[in-house]
Amino acid sequence: FRDHAFIVADGAGQHGMQVLDLRQLRDLTDIPVTFEPTAYYDGIASSHNIVINEATGFAYTVGNSSGGETCGGGLHMIDIRDPLNPTFVGCFTHTADGVSGSTHDAQCVTYSGPDSEHLGKEICVSSNGSALSISDVSDKASPEPLSLASYPNYAYVHQGWFTDDHRYFYQNDEADELSGLVDRTRTLIWDLTDLDDPTMIGEFYGPTNATDHNLYVDGRFMYQTNNASGLRIVDISDPENPVEVGHFDTTPYGNDNAGFNGTWSSYPYFESGTIVVTSRREGLFLVRKRTIDT
Repeated sequence: FRDHAFIVADGAGQHGMQVLDLRQLRDLTDIPVTFEPTAYYDGIASSHNIVINEATGFAYTVGNSSGGETCGGGLHMIDIRDPLNPTFVGCFTHTADGVSGSTHDAQCVTYSGPDSEHLGKEICVSSNGSALSISDVSDKASPEPLSLASYPNYAYVHQGWFTDDHRYFYQNDEADELSGLVDRTRTLIWDLTDLDDPTMIGEFYGPTNATDHNLYVDGRFMYQTNNASGLRIVDISDPENPVEVGHFDTTPYGNDNAGFNGTWSSYPYFESGTIVVTSRREGLFLVRKRTIDT
């Protein structure tokens, strides 16, 4: 955000949030270089992840633990509009009977979807292990819970992403394959036409039973990193009927069974079309989707 990286770590004690001015990386000649944080935020200790809404300049750390203001593991909200002076602005924890408020991952957007009641609001969709949580965090001092949703045979509501029009939300479950609840990689398709009443309208199954991890949407494509089965590129031109159109395996020497090895995440948003793929033991891959005439 604004030429700065915001860095958290999970299970790392009093790590806090480090801020690094990335402009220091320009024109380096004498490398390697060891950098100190340009700024440091001590309002948290350990966090599983950090989410940034670039349109508003607010960051949300999730899965907070080990000290600081944990916000019950929910959204710890930080004003980063001045990147070198991060400021705590509030918490949001969405709890209900049988539902933990601890958030594993989230996406926070300035909402521009079909639900006119919430147009222009800052909306977070959080994956909370046992449920999907939707909240309005426009007022950081008084965030508003909108809905909680779950689905049959859930094991661990892990992560997900809006379509560009904010109507649909694709979500993965990190443990349903390992638990034997499904026999192939499953992606849940939610219709969020009404943010107060989300509807799970379908399931998309991959070709293997590898464990899914992170997914992201850019235009008409969804980019999934499904552990042992690698990067899967899925055409969502028909959002309710996805079709896989590309694949890159970072572990071709193994099998594609459920478990935690292979791809972890991807970044498909560079203007160049280069996709960054991270793989647990294999390292960093830079790939590009090719269009193949059929």
